[in-house]
Amino acid sequence: MEQVLGDIANIVWGPFVLLPLLLGTGIWLTVRLGGLQFTKLVPALRLAFINRHDGLEEDGDVSHYQALTTALAATVGVGNIAGVATAITLGGPGAVFWMWVSAIFGMAAKYSEAFMGVRFRTLDAKGEISGGPQYYLQKAIGGGLGKFLALFFAVAAVIASFGIGNMTQANTVAHTLQETFAVDPIVTAIFVSVLTAAVLLGGIRVIGRVTAGFVPVMIIIYVVGALVVLGLNWQALPGAFALIFSDAFTGTAAAGGFLGSVVAQAIQYGIARGIFSNESGMGSAAIVAAAAKTKHPVRQGLVSMTQTFIDTIIVVSMTALVIVSTGAWMSDKKGASLTAEGFSLGLPGTSGGVIVAISVVFFAYSTILGWAYYGERNVERLVGIKGVVPYRLLFSAVVFLGCVSELELVWTFSDIANGLMAIPNLIGLLICSGLIARETKAYLAVDPTLQNEPAVSTLHGIDDLVKLPRR
Repeated sequence: MEQVLGDIANIVWGPFVLLPLLLGTGIWLTVRLGGLQFTKLVPALRLAFINRHDGLEEDGDVSHYQALTTALAATVGVGNIAGVATAITLGGPGAVFWMWVSAIFGMAAKYSEAFMGVRFRTLDAKGEISGGPQYYLQKAIGGGLGKFLALFFAVAAVIASFGIGNMTQANTVAHTLQETFAVDPIVTAIFVSVLTAAVLLGGIRVIGRVTAGFVPVMIIIYVVGALVVLGLNWQALPGAFALIFSDAFTGTAAAGGFLGSVVAQAIQYGIARGIFSNESGMGSAAIVAAAAKTKHPVRQGLVSMTQTFIDTIIVVSMTALVIVSTGAWMSDKKGASLTAEGFSLGLPGTSGGVIVAISVVFFAYSTILGWAYYGERNVERLVGIKGVVPYRLLFSAVVFLGCVSELELVWTFSDIANGLMAIPNLIGLLICSGLIARETKAYLAVDPTLQNEPAVSTLHGIDDLVKLPRR
């Protein structure tokens, strides 16, 4: 079974299916949107973090900021610690460069799917917002193809939510606490499953408040720890950057415990792990973006776009630079242990390992919360509102199972489910790229607040031109 699933995962995430589709879609959307991720990054960050109360009088369940932190909760996870290390282990330091490339073009995909999530969102039977590829693929494309793509995405998302969004994350929390602090996995299982149920039963509003509170703190703790390591080893940074850029195009010879790699490996593992980390193009972030209170889909699309920037350009880069600058990448460590090795080499005593362990726990738990919301919205799409509460309870129970199980097969199966989510969404974004580009350009032409310098004027004079599409 491991061999069969491994072969399927290699095909789905290999150089002939998802990698060219993901990168090609990102490049195409970048061209259609006029390089929006470059020209509008500053106003997007301002809208996300400075104008946090923008649009609160509009329809929606959570603020721009809460939608962003919930999406960050799902994406800033174990992939930012273990995924980066895996990319470097398999593809060499040059894989980091290709992770950056995937993020740059992925920002256009992230913007587009969030735009579509808000543009075609709807209300469920309880009056809560529902949106994402499971809706916009059918509404925007129409016909049998649109319905097939939407249902295909919904089924894959529900399956993935129990795998990569639940059991694998819970298992990581339990094992990390056991290895670092000698906490019995049963204790962890009880605590985490009960805490998860308490949060999930409150719905997206409670999830949004929880993630808005601790997601920024967890990211800051990890990034500050990494910055301390890099500050203490600043002399090695120029060499680390040089190694990353040179090895991206030349491959890496065997060194220390590292067995060597070629350029093709650097590209494949860099792009695959980069997208695995930031989820750009997978359609998942569009689900929570749809719940945002916003004046227009463009505004939430810009906010959601910053998620990829934070996840990969900031958090992933910190991990990668620690591993490369300290020389840990040449050790025989793998996954999160490799990242912990880098922190341990860069910080005195055992503080480095403790920082990584605490970060793994928080990153993994935040991913559980974010993916729970993704899963329930797709359950609602498939069976209606009656399936939401049973799903939340089942999801919380599976957290317990994940804490006390061995999950090698689940990891591989989750990789496949994630890939199967991305395929219909990317096809839909390509088909709808004209609509996305046309409405984006029309809105940006009349909104003076989305310039690189803050505008004094407000939206009041153009409200009639840019009203959010009503459901």
